[in-house]
Amino acid sequence: MGDGMLSQEEIDALLKGTADVNEESEEITEPAAADTEVYVDSFEQDTLGEIGNISFGSSATALSSLLNQKVEITTPTVSVIDRQNLKDEFPHPYVAIEVEYTEGFKGATNLLVIKQTDAAIIADLMLGGDGRNPDENLGEIQLSAVQEAMNQMMGSAATSMSTIFNKRVDISPPAIALMDLNLGKGEETLKQQELLVRISFRLTIGDLIDSNIMQLVPLEFAKDLVHELMNPSDETAATATVEAPPVQPEPIQTAEKAEQATAYSAPVPSQDRQQAVQANRQAPNTTVQQPPVNVQPASFTSFEPASLQEHEARNLNMLLDIPLQVTVELGRTNRSVKDILDLSAGSIIELDKLAGEPVDILVNSRLIAKGEVVVIEENFGVRITDILSQSDRLKNLN
Repeated sequence: MGDGMLSQEEIDALLKGTADVNEESEEITEPAAADTEVYVDSFEQDTLGEIGNISFGSSATALSSLLNQKVEITTPTVSVIDRQNLKDEFPHPYVAIEVEYTEGFKGATNLLVIKQTDAAIIADLMLGGDGRNPDENLGEIQLSAVQEAMNQMMGSAATSMSTIFNKRVDISPPAIALMDLNLGKGEETLKQQELLVRISFRLTIGDLIDSNIMQLVPLEFAKDLVHELMNPSDETAATATVEAPPVQPEPIQTAEKAEQATAYSAPVPSQDRQQAVQANRQAPNTTVQQPPVNVQPASFTSFEPASLQEHEARNLNMLLDIPLQVTVELGRTNRSVKDILDLSAGSIIELDKLAGEPVDILVNSRLIAKGEVVVIEENFGVRITDILSQSDRLKNLN
């Protein structure tokens, strides 16, 4: 190689090394995909993914309300993992949240797994932080915060599954544990089944988290979910069937109406029904007398003293003389202490409203109306242009 050219031996060695790398990559990637297809076919994968997509879609909404952050959970991917390969599948420290179904799927378990770093951010947000510099050493308080967040998520997921499977689904309070399989910690949270189905979602929380959240269920339970969704049991179908109340025919006064009402009466043998119609036709002037019904208006006992309304009127009149502070707000601005100290005569303070915009009318610091500034005989005044509705006033009571 002194003249800058590669010898044949060196070229063969390089080609052999490249072939070895390709062979290794094939050995790593192909069996995993093949194993998944062997145990869970493409239809079952799509079905499990759709169940997870619907159930965890509502969970994202619940978590977003808790954390006051935008939460997105994308379409999941489904795979089968062998218990012997758990250390390779979960190389980082994780937090495992175990939930047991108490109704609907009794005896079945559901394991939710997230990275410990992601759990630390969720805990910090739950405890009032901004999630920027969380303490990754999760203590009892942090674990309780994560547990509550996952409880809300799984509760929403259970509600969605009740709709999907058309039956009541309840879960137990979640149990939380730290899981670091490389250190032999938390392996007891995983059930003893050899094969587990992993439903992995991409989880994004604002600009703080862009990671994965995984759902682990036993293979047998996953197949039962698909089977029950495609083949609902007779008991579930019977529960979902609502029996319509019997239709009562209108009072029959003549033979002609009696013939029309037979279509709405209780089932009668066709031969008897024909005989009854013929009999009614032979007696056109027959009138069916209904017993008189004595209808009386309902009367209710008064539980209030006669003078209660007078007391209420007097109490309301007492409130009418209470003074309230009415404030007209031209606009608002935030300034630091330094800016305030720098103010002097002639300084201009910029407000968040433009000239000519409606001003806010507040009563006891509560916005109740909008108005415009007017000048009346060299005095300033405010003309009310819009009064807030009751729903808008309630929204301002924060």
